[in-house]
Amino acid sequence: MRSVWLNDRLAPSKNAPLDYTDRGFLLGDGVFETMRLHDGVLVRLDAHLRRLAEGAALLQIPLPEGDRLHHALKSLIKANGHASGSLRLTLTRGVGPRGLLPPPSPHPTVLITQALPMAAPGPCRLHVSRYRRDGASPLSRIKHLNYLPQILSRLEADQAGFDDALLLSADGVHIAEASASTLIVLSGGNLQTPRLEDGALAGTARATLIAAGICSEARLNLDTLRQADAAWLINSLSLREVSAIGADQLRQEARWTARLRDALFPRTTDKAPNGMSS
Repeated sequence: MRSVWLNDRLAPSKNAPLDYTDRGFLLGDGVFETMRLHDGVLVRLDAHLRRLAEGAALLQIPLPEGDRLHHALKSLIKANGHASGSLRLTLTRGVGPRGLLPPPSPHPTVLITQALPMAAPGPCRLHVSRYRRDGASPLSRIKHLNYLPQILSRLEADQAGFDDALLLSADGVHIAEASASTLIVLSGGNLQTPRLEDGALAGTARATLIAAGICSEARLNLDTLRQADAAWLINSLSLREVSAIGADQLRQEARWTARLRDALFPRTTDKAPNGMSS
């Protein structure tokens, strides 16, 4: 992509002038959202901006007004000339003095980048990670910039010959989520997903399925998952069938996969909820 949005203007993607003292770079002091762009529409935009606002409020980072963010997103889509793919909106506290304590009047950094669509991922094999998700922490509910547990869990899975990692709750008993996706499980004809209290992120795709009555929250453990009829990983950009948990194989259910895809990824712009036309 030839352009990014940095603070109040478009900038060349190859040499955007990001300050090296920015706390997002130095300390992971910020939040982000990744949004699917489909036929010029940002899918579930309102839900993404609400979660961004919740994360900014928790971290006490001033959030630009919604109109400014809409203008920035729309301007970047137009400048790059691509109607499909994804946009990532990153909000940091901005530059600050050395040390942990933030400046009393921060000047946040807004960086928006765009990427082309990726090929649909095939079925994945999940490795049960040693890393945990703490559902009691308010940080488990937001998309903050410190992704080290997820990065390490993905590295661990890759080095063990698997496609992704499955993270458990803080007590190691219940399932939380995959490294960057929500887990959906089919059991007895019902779709279930881990609870927020067990460390699941409040994903926008997850919320869509729950609001539509397609899926419900439940406490899930590894035995439940191994005995399930099928399972999927979902996020804002993809739907992926789970083929195995460790050495245990799972079936693929094409009919349920199609139902989930239709609910999560509308094929035309008039079906895209809370979208913004470019």
